[in-house]
Amino acid sequence: MSLYIEGLGAVATPCSRMAQFQEVMRQQLEASMDKELEKLLSVTEGADVEVARKDFEGFKKLFHRFLQAKGPSVDWAKIHRPPEDSIQPYERIKARGLPDNVSDCLDKLVVVKLNGGLGTSMGCKGPKSLISVRNENTFLDLTVQQIEHLNKTYNTDVPLVLMNSFNTDEDTKKILQKYTHHRVKIHTFNQSRYPRINKESLLPMATDLGTMGENADAWYPPGHGDIYPSFYNSGLLEQLISEGKEYIFVSNIDNLGATVDLYILHFLMSQPNGKRCEFIMEVTDKTRADVKGGTLIQYDGKLRLLEIAQVPKAHVDEFKSVTKFKIFNTNNLWISLSAIKRLQEQSAMDMEIIVNPKTLDGGLNVVQLETAVGAAIKSFDNALGINVPRSRFLPVKTTSDLLLVMSNLYSMDAGSLTMSEKREFPTTPHVKLGSSFTKVQEYLSRFESIPDMLELDHLTVSGDVTFGKNVSLKGTVIIIANHGDRIDIPAGAMLENKIVSGNLRILDH
Repeated sequence: MSLYIEGLGAVATPCSRMAQFQEVMRQQLEASMDKELEKLLSVTEGADVEVARKDFEGFKKLFHRFLQAKGPSVDWAKIHRPPEDSIQPYERIKARGLPDNVSDCLDKLVVVKLNGGLGTSMGCKGPKSLISVRNENTFLDLTVQQIEHLNKTYNTDVPLVLMNSFNTDEDTKKILQKYTHHRVKIHTFNQSRYPRINKESLLPMATDLGTMGENADAWYPPGHGDIYPSFYNSGLLEQLISEGKEYIFVSNIDNLGATVDLYILHFLMSQPNGKRCEFIMEVTDKTRADVKGGTLIQYDGKLRLLEIAQVPKAHVDEFKSVTKFKIFNTNNLWISLSAIKRLQEQSAMDMEIIVNPKTLDGGLNVVQLETAVGAAIKSFDNALGINVPRSRFLPVKTTSDLLLVMSNLYSMDAGSLTMSEKREFPTTPHVKLGSSFTKVQEYLSRFESIPDMLELDHLTVSGDVTFGKNVSLKGTVIIIANHGDRIDIPAGAMLENKIVSGNLRILDH
């Protein structure tokens, strides 16, 4: 079966007979998929079946579009830089100041955090949002503290909504009990659960709707673009609109820079009714570390998000250039609730499919069909980018990132991290910790206390290395323990522009 499927994708002939043949093949594949999905529903009972049936409707639409796709999703010749006024500098937004009554604006806002991810890449079990990042506070703790501070300061009622996945929902709901007495209303809804498909047969690998045993790897949450149908289907979207809410501020829960910005909120709320901006994407200047990040382009007269997966191979280097594409998407988004409702009801939400191939532990090659929340920007009216300071993009993806946010580079106030005033320049140091530090528990065991990093520019650590208490790192510090060697940086040590190698020699850099 795989032979003709692969051929199907490669064929590009004007011959109408071949086109008819391809269409017949597509119809057969869709019929086979429908049959398999019905079979999965038939072997399960209870409430799960109705939830799965709704999920499968969304999956079938995505699968249909996947089979229809021909070649790259963008024509490189049609890509243009966005017009000047379509990406506003943050300074211009901030210069407008704040209204007399900030609470009126806040009363129309909902904060949504994308909470579908697990902490497995950092060696942790359960939701990533429950990893401690600062003074024993988790990502979720910091989020709740930030919103509670807003609600108390402005006597308002900004709710928090968590978009969970089937991987994170149960553990998250257990932990939410601890916030019962906080001044934040917390709602949750689940994103869809889609079946992984066998790359060869293009059929689901699941044998029933369960997620244990042989079906443990059979399901996946289909990317954060799924927020639109899942939010709508949950009934929560309608409920929030009926409560007078107008906009959601959406961000990844592991981006510690994604706090509610009152200037952007005021800008949104002060637009004239006929020209209300329905979608704002926060972008920031690209550095060499961000070359793979999605960027905003003008395409067919609309602002559009271009991801590296959509770029033809011949143009990947051009895409990574920091001169042609100067900004990237932070995934901090401000979106109109009524616009989401309208687009969902008109089935007009247009997002490119991300085809994500994976190889499971047993060697089986599977495909995940996903979408990205920012890709819908072209469906909304009067969409804008705002070029925000880098401080609004502080993601914690690795223990190297964790070291930065745990250090004295940042001070914390009401759940928000800000760069310490004692640091003389605003850029964060480049930190690269080796494989011995990948898992959070291993990483923590290697630091008796987090070093002073106020004057650090660059840190590379590789091999079996530990740090004593009150170590200070300045300038460029490189510590490399060769295989079989161990390096213990003694308590109170001050390393400035030093290379420390396997035999514990400390050299000037």
